[in-house]
Amino acid sequence: MEDNIIYGVDISKEVTPVMVRDAIIDCFTEAHSDVLEEMKDYTDIESKEKIEEMKLETVKSFIESKFKEVGGDFNNPTKKTLIQIVMELAEYASKFRQPIVIDRHMDEIMRLINKLD
Repeated sequence: MEDNIIYGVDISKEVTPVMVRDAIIDCFTEAHSDVLEEMKDYTDIESKEKIEEMKLETVKSFIESKFKEVGGDFNNPTKKTLIQIVMELAEYASKFRQPIVIDRHMDEIMRLINKLD
């Protein structure tokens, strides 16, 4: 991974809250890919592309629900709600991920959040 690119976001350029939200979705999808991959065992979808789409939609829906829980707007995220989302997701992930993995992903996302005004 290039140092200036975090989950598809070039940190040498302007970063928007929506870009950070989408990076969070990509990050969470990547971090939980192994678990999400098991979903294919419960569907007749065989296309790798469709499976990836399903994984992304599952994570997106989960993160949308987290926005609702913290009173944020998924479509118009703020720096404050993005920080809340990262904390919520870290707490959720702590039930089945090693702290070192969670910390690494949080650090990457916080680098993006810190680029916001």
